[in-house]
Amino acid sequence: MQELLSRWMPIDISAHGYQIDRIIAMVHWLMAVLFVGWALYFIYALFRFRAGKNPEASYQGAKSHFSSCVEVGVAALEAVLLIGFAIPAWSNWVSTPPADQRPFEVRVVGEQYAWNVHYPGPDGVFGRAEVGLVDTLSNPLGIDRSDPYAQDDVTTINQLHLPVDREVTVYLSSKDVIHSFFLPQMRVKQDAIPGMRIPVHFRATQTTPEESQFPACNAEKNCWEIACAQLCGLGHFRMRGFYTVHSTEGFDAWMTEQVASLPSFTPRPAALAGLLPDGVDTPTSSAQ
Repeated sequence: MQELLSRWMPIDISAHGYQIDRIIAMVHWLMAVLFVGWALYFIYALFRFRAGKNPEASYQGAKSHFSSCVEVGVAALEAVLLIGFAIPAWSNWVSTPPADQRPFEVRVVGEQYAWNVHYPGPDGVFGRAEVGLVDTLSNPLGIDRSDPYAQDDVTTINQLHLPVDREVTVYLSSKDVIHSFFLPQMRVKQDAIPGMRIPVHFRATQTTPEESQFPACNAEKNCWEIACAQLCGLGHFRMRGFYTVHSTEGFDAWMTEQVASLPSFTPRPAALAGLLPDGVDTPTSSAQ
């Protein structure tokens, strides 16, 4: 069943994806058995209780407890799927990894109709954000650039960049209504709810192929997209983002380029000491 479903499902590039695919296959097996069982029973009932053999209606009802046993059995199987498989998988991707695993952290804030992404920069610390500083055009996340930790923070809109083979924690929130953050190839789907900061934890095991990177992928319609899986308003169809999984070197190069382009960035070597992830160099000059 899982091999059959994989023909129509996006590829799985996450460390936990096999758990999701296994649950989907189990649910389809259960539904297939129920469909065949009820179809056979329906055919039996049509034949057994046909008018020719039962000219008079019987008001006694069924005396056997077979149907009750079937219902209990189905409920038991659903409980096994939920408690034995679904809840452990859910617990894995909403729990944040310990600091010794050096997780890569990023904020994603949904709004009508865009995904705002906030990277902590090379120092690994998110700068302060204030509601009063939010400006839809110039500062959609309300980042306070006067905060020393915010000077190297990078922001993007509808573009999420991630490193491969590294634990990632995405902190989800929303500025207005409920959105649903969905990365199909990563087997990640989580609602972004106003007033809540919800962590999502995963690890990518493959980089994004060139033909699936934005914008070239648009021609073949095989982009790795950030989809909003929740109807969030009349412009819901416009809430389309893209994500790219880079090699370690590629991600470091992308981050260095983004930080160097920040007009307000001033290098703080002393403040960055001991906080930089392996392979990320401290910028030595501010962008002009």
